[in-house]
Amino acid sequence: MIQTLDKTNFTLPGQTAYYKGKVRDVYTINNETLVMIASDRISAFDVVLPRGIPYKGQVLNQIAEQFLNATKDIVPNWLISSPHPNVSIGRMCLPFKVEMVVRGYLAGHAARTYASGSRELCGVTLQEGLKENDKLPQPIITPTTKASEGHDEDISKKEIIRQGIVSKEHYEQLEHFSLALYKRGQEIANKMGLILVDTKYEFGLFNNEITLMDEIHTPDSSRYFYMEGYEERQAKGEEQKQLSKEFVRRWLIENGFQGKEGQSVPAMSDAWINEISARYIELYEKVTGKTFVKSNYNNILKDVEEAILSELKK
Repeated sequence: MIQTLDKTNFTLPGQTAYYKGKVRDVYTINNETLVMIASDRISAFDVVLPRGIPYKGQVLNQIAEQFLNATKDIVPNWLISSPHPNVSIGRMCLPFKVEMVVRGYLAGHAARTYASGSRELCGVTLQEGLKENDKLPQPIITPTTKASEGHDEDISKKEIIRQGIVSKEHYEQLEHFSLALYKRGQEIANKMGLILVDTKYEFGLFNNEITLMDEIHTPDSSRYFYMEGYEERQAKGEEQKQLSKEFVRRWLIENGFQGKEGQSVPAMSDAWINEISARYIELYEKVTGKTFVKSNYNNILKDVEEAILSELKK
C-alpha cells in the first residue's frame, strides 16, 4: 500500500475550531491563527477521491509558499510561516464568499461551456470563433460562489453585488488584485517555459484590509501549458501539453464520473496513483525551478505535529 498523509486528528494548544476541507485540515488557534495542513487527498468535481496522492500536499504547500512570498508586494497575504513542508500557519481572515477565477485561455470549464453553445460565462460574453485552449483577447474574471459544502456555482459580478455577497467597492478591488496576481503568475511561469492558463484566488479581510488567503498558483488551483509548441499544437488542433489537475478530471470523465448523482468513482490503481504523483512533482520542479525533495513519511503525523507545536510556542 502506498503511504500518504490522508488525514490528521490533532488537539493543539489553544485550539478553538477544526475544519476538514476537501484537501486541507484547518485548525484555528485562539480564534486568530490558522494552522493549515495540506494533506495528500485529491478532489475533482468537488468530490474527494478515495485514495491519496503521495507528496501532493507537500507540492501544493511549497508552491503556494513560494508564490505568496513572490506576490506580497501586490496584496498582503495570510501566511506567517511554514514550519513543515505540509504546513502553513497564518492569520485568520474574514473570507469573502466568492472565488475569483481568472482565465487567460479558453480551457477547462470555460471550454466545456463554450462547446455547449453558450457564449456567456459568469456574465462575461465570449467572442465567436474560438477553439479550445485559444488565448483570449484579454484575461477575464469568472467568479464562483464559495460553497462550504457541495459544488461552487458560477455567478456574475452583477449578481454578486446585487445579492450583497460582496460590496461593489470591495469587488472592484478584488478584480484589480486578481488581475495583477495573474499577470505576476504569468510572468513567473513564462520564465520557466510555462503558460499560466487560468487560476483562482480567495480573499478575506484582516484588520479591515483585503488579504490574499489559501494557496495560489498550485496545480490544484491553476492550469499550466508548456509554452514550447503551444502555437503549433493550436494550429494543428492538437491537445495541449499541460501540467494541472485537468488530466485527472479527463480520466474520470472517460471512466464515467463527473461527480453527478448515482455515479461512482472508478478504481484507482497503484500505477495510476504513482503517475498522478509524478505529474505533481514535475509541475513543482517546472514552476519553481527547484529540485523536489520528498518528505520522510515514516513518522509523518508525528513530524507534522511536532513542527506545529514548536512553531506555536514561538
